[in-house]
Amino acid sequence: MKVYTKKGDTGKTSLYRGSRVSKASPRIECNGDIDEAQAMLGLARAMTESSELNELLIDLERDLWILMADVATVPSAKKPKTPGSDEVTPEMVLKLEKLIDDFSERFEMPKEFVVPGETQVGAILDLARTIIRRAERMAVKASLSDSQVIPYLNRLSDLIWTLARWQDGNSLKTKSIKPK
Repeated sequence: MKVYTKKGDTGKTSLYRGSRVSKASPRIECNGDIDEAQAMLGLARAMTESSELNELLIDLERDLWILMADVATVPSAKKPKTPGSDEVTPEMVLKLEKLIDDFSERFEMPKEFVVPGETQVGAILDLARTIIRRAERMAVKASLSDSQVIPYLNRLSDLIWTLARWQDGNSLKTKSIKPK
């Protein structure tokens, strides 16, 4: 099987279960941002020496496949869904909240603005967080308010921020600046 199909040469691509749209459509741009975030989480995973963080990032990367399927399915093309396979569920959002709570208990939260770059993995996670925030803004632009995509991305960015702080160590070791 060839990797290239030439179907995208006209500037259009197919959505999951259906129609073709411009590659510049908000749904496609949102999925591009999610794909970029997934790759950045993969880079963080490749750089970490923590098996716990490695396993968590693999799970999050797999969740992002589900997220991309949800984003790529327009409401009119949605069939009876298979939660957890092609649709983001409220339970997936709750799982992120529990992870945030768990990891937040492991260190003292910074009380000032954080300057990214204390550790390599923390810096990569901070970059992933900014990409996730961009994906969230694009999900709003794509009018994805009828799904759990926006809440998931919102919690995911919070989790990734928390993981970056966890990787950087407690707030006494984290470089921070006070706002002017």
